[in-house]
Amino acid sequence: MQGSKLYVGNLNYSVTKQKLEELFGNHGTVKSVNIIEGKGFGFVEMSSSEEAEKAREALNDTDFEGRPLKIDEARPQKPRRDFNDSRKRY
Repeated sequence: MQGSKLYVGNLNYSVTKQKLEELFGNHGTVKSVNIIEGKGFGFVEMSSSEEAEKAREALNDTDFEGRPLKIDEARPQKPRRDFNDSRKRY
């Protein structure tokens, strides 16, 4: 694993940042937690790639708040297309 940021999928919508931080905190130091509201997923950044890998191995496919977590290394966000530049010029 190269990065320290994890994608956490299949979250119960009632899960809070605090609950996720406590869960991942058992496997290392959590730098940040970001839950995408209404989507059922979020991101957890650990202090090192080693801690991220340890947390992923320990928590992937485990039950949390009634749902099995799907955890993987987060991929870099793709740049968004600027639709203002797509106008045809005559």
